[in-house]
Amino acid sequence: MLLTQDEGVRSFISNLNAQLSEWLEAGKLQRVVLVIMSKATNEVLERWNFSIETDSEVVEQGVSREKSDKEIMREIQAIMRQIASSITYLPCLDESCVFDVLAYTDKDVAVPFTWIESDPKLIANPQMVKLHSFDTKIHKVDTLVSYKNDEWDEQ
Repeated sequence: MLLTQDEGVRSFISNLNAQLSEWLEAGKLQRVVLVIMSKATNEVLERWNFSIETDSEVVEQGVSREKSDKEIMREIQAIMRQIASSITYLPCLDESCVFDVLAYTDKDVAVPFTWIESDPKLIANPQMVKLHSFDTKIHKVDTLVSYKNDEWDEQ
């Protein structure tokens, strides 16, 4: 796990977490995408897609769904291990990179003025790897990483 000392990044992540939590609790968040881009060219190098399905009965009617914290943590840990092991197949990012986060929400959601609309930041001819899912009984999250096809792989 990396920690940042940059106050701007800390503030960005704090604000991001607060907003995503609000949308998630309201059942308005459908997908979160972490995009890693070349700082020099803005070319998208990796695209981490977290698709979210929310149990509408829980949000709209307050229906209770039970799953132990231990089970949920075990599933999240499995995904974290898989993400950490992805270094074995993802291309090495040997240049300065920047990141952005895209949030896909319901159309009727209020968006803070500091957020801007963006293109989907897709990768042309990507390689894709589906990772484990996890389910809290309220939200189900499916994960897919897309990355730029390395020319060496084609030879």
